[in-house]
Amino acid sequence: MSSLSAVSRPALRHVLTHLVTPLLMCLGMGIAYLSAFHAPAPHQLPVAVVGQGPQVQVLAQTLKDKAGDGLDVTTAADTGTARQRLLDRDLVAAYVPDADAPTLLVATAHSETSASAAEKVFTEVAARQGRPLTVQELTPLPAGDPTGQGLFFLLVALSIGSYGSVAVLGAAGAALAMRVRALLGLGVALVVSLFGLALAGPVFHLVEHGLLGVWAMSWLYAAGIIAIGTALHTFLGRWTTLTMMALFVMLNFTSSGGIFQPELQNGFYGALHSFWNGAGFLEGVRDHVYFGGRAGLGGHVATLFGWLAAGAALLLLAARTERRRALAAAPAQAGEQPAEQPVAQAGERAGDEEMEEAVGV
Repeated sequence: MSSLSAVSRPALRHVLTHLVTPLLMCLGMGIAYLSAFHAPAPHQLPVAVVGQGPQVQVLAQTLKDKAGDGLDVTTAADTGTARQRLLDRDLVAAYVPDADAPTLLVATAHSETSASAAEKVFTEVAARQGRPLTVQELTPLPAGDPTGQGLFFLLVALSIGSYGSVAVLGAAGAALAMRVRALLGLGVALVVSLFGLALAGPVFHLVEHGLLGVWAMSWLYAAGIIAIGTALHTFLGRWTTLTMMALFVMLNFTSSGGIFQPELQNGFYGALHSFWNGAGFLEGVRDHVYFGGRAGLGGHVATLFGWLAAGAALLLLAARTERRRALAAAPAQAGEQPAEQPVAQAGERAGDEEMEEAVGV
């Protein structure tokens, strides 16, 4: 019995050590998703009342006073100005008061959930006037993506393909020079982006035009994740998978604006939205496809380039670190016969473990 206990103790320790990663993933995902999505509420939701004169000013001020921090209410001189502000994504909705037919202008492509929140507010306003609210859509969505959230699930697919590939490039590919792994990463990003192009276009018809721009942003997004993950593996080893999940799932999906825009979330995720790569991709694609690229496309593309540049810098740092480690290990290995096959097999086993952890999530 004692011998059995002695034999099983190392195996048990090995299993318990590896259970830490999925358990932390469970905790992290629960905290991230619930803190981001469990109680959406308007927070400075930008809306406007259209028109001029004392009545419009009184209505706007009344809405602002009643909503408190929930609404950021301004006025627009006319419907043309309101439309322009909606297409520039400065507004979520614009209310046109009318004694007979009050109208709400919305651009659902900005965010379906934000437009719905605004519609709920102004439906009550129109009801107090005894009139039904007419909703006018400025950015009709394709039949393949009637809620506009299909692009978020495209983001999910690109992310999984990208961070899942890191386990192979970082662990199983550890015997390869860093420049080779970097080039392989660019190739994998190309394949992932082509998958995304097919899914967004001919397969599910999420996007009806501008597919070339969608593909380019998909490649930038995937390449940035793969570069960062491949480099981090040099420093973090088996903890790379958990780190990638934290960076590109827990914080990324919740701050991307795919489900709720920052105006329906707390300040933490709203702050991440301003520079995180998932938000850069998703908002960039929305601007390109639905708003003609005039609502900040350049800034979102710059965000994606910034993350790719960070990945490139980390790859250079990782390459230098690996060279230093190799030089430091060389004297200790002098005179010893290299055991290439066992090392390679160990690398494969480590890669298999990380891939199993990634797939298991």
